[in-house]
Amino acid sequence: MNKELIVNSGESGIELALLEDKNLVELHRDGNQEKIIVGDVIWASVNKLLPSLNAAFVDIGHQKNGFIHYSDLSPQIRSLLKYAKAANDGIAPYDLRGFKLEPETHKTGKITSVISKKQSILVQVTKEPISTKGHRLTAELSFPGRYMVLIPFVNYVNVSKKINNPEERKRLMRLVESIKPQNFGVIVRTNAEGKTVAELHEEMNAMMAKWKEQTLNLKGAKAPRKVLSELNKTSTILRDLLDTSFNRIVVNSREVYDDVKQYISKIAPDKESIVQLYTGKTPIFDQYEVTKQIKLSFGKTVNIEGGAYIVIEHTEALHVIDVNSGFKMNNEESQEVNALRVNLDAAKEIARQLRLRDIGGIIVVDFIDIRNPEYKKQVFTALIQAMKSDKARHSILPMSKFGLIQITRERMKPQLTIETSEQCPTCGGEGKIGPSILLMDRIHKDLQFILEKQNQKKLSLVVHPYMEGYIRFGGFLRSIQWKWFFKYKRWINVDSTDSMALVEYHFYDKDGEEIEIKQTG
Repeated sequence: MNKELIVNSGESGIELALLEDKNLVELHRDGNQEKIIVGDVIWASVNKLLPSLNAAFVDIGHQKNGFIHYSDLSPQIRSLLKYAKAANDGIAPYDLRGFKLEPETHKTGKITSVISKKQSILVQVTKEPISTKGHRLTAELSFPGRYMVLIPFVNYVNVSKKINNPEERKRLMRLVESIKPQNFGVIVRTNAEGKTVAELHEEMNAMMAKWKEQTLNLKGAKAPRKVLSELNKTSTILRDLLDTSFNRIVVNSREVYDDVKQYISKIAPDKESIVQLYTGKTPIFDQYEVTKQIKLSFGKTVNIEGGAYIVIEHTEALHVIDVNSGFKMNNEESQEVNALRVNLDAAKEIARQLRLRDIGGIIVVDFIDIRNPEYKKQVFTALIQAMKSDKARHSILPMSKFGLIQITRERMKPQLTIETSEQCPTCGGEGKIGPSILLMDRIHKDLQFILEKQNQKKLSLVVHPYMEGYIRFGGFLRSIQWKWFFKYKRWINVDSTDSMALVEYHFYDKDGEEIEIKQTG
């Protein structure tokens, strides 16, 4: 699988589009206005204790208080409080060598027995604000690198389960144990497989430098105050996603290009050549068809290649996805086989949509009814396989007798919603239409349906004069009209009228009667 990152830098911030085999799977926005992001460490103040929830609201310097539950305090909370107080007083060492760890707290304890109102506490942001909720916080600090994650106040080394080779696991365990500072734990990430002790040691020094920076910033700090900033979103995505299949990064800003190239030269020098500076006049998202995919992917209805489509509805309690066959039905196959094919295609698209929009909570998918138990199992397996690349924690239940599959998925950031409709140029904004960039796709889809499913022999297309010029542009052999002829072996007459709106179109048969497009649902 080829991975490409398209980075669009503009006045409002940076947009990052992750493409897998040319398909848009993730869209991130790194806005300039974001002052607190996931990973930041903050010297905060406990604003309000909630004994009934065993949680607390914490002032982190944002308009909304952050939220921390007792389970997020970590068993080492007393050691953290002790160290942070010493660092704030300017008497804490820059490492934990010789630091006496405090007894761990119990998993079933009460938050009121550990922290109190107005107390200062060192916390780390784990989730961005969602809807009316503020940032989600934790007191279990961690400092992630490309190969390892450093965790203070513990003494262990864990190796990623995705590293299967027993000898490699032992080698990494031995190497990390030899370079790990006292009273620090380490989680060895999958990317560490095959890395040398020099590479691991260099990253360990970088993570310890973060710890030292945080300790220095804590001295004399008054809560709330940010004491350590996470990487910007661009670098964070590169750190977490860059692997051997990540084969191109295209950036349209010289400043961001230099930053990205410098960052990659540190973490993966052999991948430095994949960074490219885009200097074309066409907007970078248009050049790489990201804009078109955004318009295709974020509407209420999402088309699937071949004619099927899904409808995504959001309610207060859950998200509902309905699978429809459209006109993707093969008359030579049984209804069960047709339904299976549509459901398998839909499973892949649903997995992409959940990841792209970062839909979280409860999701109910209404697949097309199939009775064969083996077919139901195939759809369930296909959905599990398609969601393997989703890093968010999720759980999927098998298909019920009603054809429903239930999914729960963790959401790490506000759900991404993009308005895909546009103001109508004809009515002056009184109503809304579908995105104009997709007009030719809709025309071609309807044309294909009319010719292949309704078996019309002769037909005419009537459009706005501008669209007629666009379809005829290029002349003999090169225009869209001629491409239709070569593909379908039928000549499609194209005419126009000024009475039509720019994005309006109609098909007519040989008798001049308008063709009604009947698609199955």
